Amino acid sequence: MLTKMTKISIAIALIASAGLTGAAIAQQKTMSIGTGGTGGVYYPLGGAIANVLSKALPNTQATAEVTGGSVDNLKLIASGQSEMAFSMADAASDAMKGEDKFKSGKVPLQTLLVVYPNRMHVVTVEGSGITTMADLKGKRVSTGSPGGATEVMAFRVIEAAGLDKDKDMKRERLGVAESVNAIKDRKIDAFFWVGGVPTAAVTDLAATPGMKIKFIDHGDLAEKMNAKYGKLYTAGTISKSIYPGMDKDNSNTEVWNIIVTGNKMSDEDAYNIVKTLVEKKADIVAVHKEAESFSLDNQRQDRSPVPFHPGALKYFKEKGIGG
Repeated sequence: MLTKMTKISIAIALIASAGLTGAAIAQQKTMSIGTGGTGGVYYPLGGAIANVLSKALPNTQATAEVTGGSVDNLKLIASGQSEMAFSMADAASDAMKGEDKFKSGKVPLQTLLVVYPNRMHVVTVEGSGITTMADLKGKRVSTGSPGGATEVMAFRVIEAAGLDKDKDMKRERLGVAESVNAIKDRKIDAFFWVGGVPTAAVTDLAATPGMKIKFIDHGDLAEKMNAKYGKLYTAGTISKSIYPGMDKDNSNTEVWNIIVTGNKMSDEDAYNIVKTLVEKKADIVAVHKEAESFSLDNQRQDRSPVPFHPGALKYFKEKGIGG
């Protein structure tokens, strides 16, 4: 039989234990990661990153959020609803300067990691009558969802091609999965999508029986885009091995993706996040091969118009990289 003093001791121990449990719960950090639509590359990569961070960082629960893409993500950072987000470099530059879709106010941003290049896909199918950028005139074309940076870059590609986005085409504003469904149903003739390769939704279109996918060359427009918007774009190639049914390599334009945060993340948190993403890269590559670019070699300021976070720079310096 327990004595009165023993009972009191047990009660104190239980109260203390409950207090410690409560403190542990209170200390747990939640981290929202802005990604993109489910048919793109940001979302699966974001899920893999959330999983890696939740396992590696003590008392941290990270979650990947479905969003409209870069523009939405940057606005979520601005409002404090996301701690981290994927963004294309051009959209982040606009947000930092308070330009284009961010005229309501500048967004304070810091880069955690330069991740991989986004490839602009200008996609149509055989029988559309479209073989060049000029052939988009008079056609039904999706230029991307309103909350994504596909629209930002698509407008710049169209402008560089000498076309008017409002007068020269019937424009839809669909995400990549919706664009693929619309082109399958012959509701649009072509669509723009900027993302990693392969993008699942584009692979789905390329593998659709009775349809032959076509990509429109436009890599020669990168210099004209840079002349107006700064050195953000490069000419690149989508290899014919990437998507089923491609007859040849596609000459395209590219822009780097970055993972950004606002101005409130501590140096310690930024250091730990960046260290984890670089050193656990293999776990992320297992989900999508674009994570191969999560390397120290790519941590260059000329690939991000947004300054690196001091915590990220500390890790790069330890690894002998200038950042």
